Amino acid sequence: MSSDDAAKAISASEAKILFADWKSAPAIVLAVSGGPDSVALMWLVARWRAALRRGPRLIAVTVDHGLRDEAAGEARDVKRLARSLGVDHRTIRWSGVKPKTGIPAAARDARYTLLSNAARSAGASHIFTAHTRDDQAETVIMRLSRGSGIGGLAAMARQSAREGVILARPLLDIPKAQLVATLRKAGIAFADDPTNRDTRFTRPRLRDLMPALAAEGADARNLARLAWRLARADAAIEKMTDGAERYLAGIDGLDGRSGFDLAAFAALTDEIRVRLLRRAVDRAGHEGPAELGKVESLLEAMDCALAIGSRASQKVRFKQTLAGAIVSIDRNRIQIAAAPRRRGRTRSN
Repeated sequence: MSSDDAAKAISASEAKILFADWKSAPAIVLAVSGGPDSVALMWLVARWRAALRRGPRLIAVTVDHGLRDEAAGEARDVKRLARSLGVDHRTIRWSGVKPKTGIPAAARDARYTLLSNAARSAGASHIFTAHTRDDQAETVIMRLSRGSGIGGLAAMARQSAREGVILARPLLDIPKAQLVATLRKAGIAFADDPTNRDTRFTRPRLRDLMPALAAEGADARNLARLAWRLARADAAIEKMTDGAERYLAGIDGLDGRSGFDLAAFAALTDEIRVRLLRRAVDRAGHEGPAELGKVESLLEAMDCALAIGSRASQKVRFKQTLAGAIVSIDRNRIQIAAAPRRRGRTRSN
């Protein structure tokens, strides 16, 4: 899509292509905050559904996080628009004590949990969110600044499983400007959330950098293309890791859940070894997914212990705990088992 196309409203024929993959879904929850992206999503999906002889039932869900006084009024506006489009609507409030720090992340987690609960109760197989190409580009920059690996830099997937439903992002390759143009052509009003410009938070600060990055060629299109290419590479490496896991399991007749043959594991490339080790730790552990950086440090410590043992021609001694799993070297095998639970610690999902 060219820069000229970005300002054009999305046509009914274009919307038909955008949502074609989900025409057989029994029901779809639409996450609609009231902002331009999500309102455009609801408008487009409602028109697409109306053109089908049979199609999914639509339920628009607005999550009121209780963080802004205007949110309740915005939810009512979404409800009125949803009714005019023939779409069911629910407003769900995030109740309870709010954190003093890390508010965006906590609000996001709460929102997805509430949306997933709403989807399951409505018999919906999918949740649609209105993430755009601009959001994808910002996510790439955010994760790049944090030193993410290939999987992290692949950013948001078009579809992913979450809490028993499928989270779908049908607008992930659509510029935000095109959604705004769509609403303006249709005469549809939308809300403006000031927190999207609040530079106390990371994403708005990075958003302010995007024009300068675009001037150097790192525009939303190129950053989204980078994410797509890295997602392709990540999928390929995961397939290779699957093969390595089967190969290691075939050496000693085990399924790889309790560990690996030391020599065969050591002969693999570092990227494959990191992924294998992370999978095994996550299966055996009980403290949630292991952080990539910590798995890398674990592998480095293992290699160091092996090198010292080799130089001294002595038995390798290694034992470390990570994410609720014990990783040790015993004779010619890497052993991975659940660590004793620490009081007050449970698995984080």
